[in-house]
Amino acid sequence: MSNARAVYSKVAAPRKLEAVYAHRWDLFPYLMVVMVLLTLVAIFHVWSRVKVIDLNLQLAESSRTLKEQQQEQNRLTLEVASLKNPARVEVLAKGELGMALPTEQQVVVVK
Repeated sequence: MSNARAVYSKVAAPRKLEAVYAHRWDLFPYLMVVMVLLTLVAIFHVWSRVKVIDLNLQLAESSRTLKEQQQEQNRLTLEVASLKNPARVEVLAKGELGMALPTEQQVVVVK
């Protein structure tokens, strides 16, 4: 019988294992809260990276549009300067409109 007691004393008591399992289930709500928080942080991180990429694409498109508009403005400024050239205006006035420089008798000086 003493031999049976020695073997029995080496076996883990069932009550101790039940306490360990019960302790594990006590941690389950905390583990779930941690998992939900980690999931939310991961989703926020992915969303923010997607937003940054989208804003970079919009910025690149805006920069391209700005560059095109500046080139168009420069082209139009050059065109205005060429159209305002006095020599060109005189050629058009004489050729297409039949105008001529006024004579001395046609000029009236106002004082």
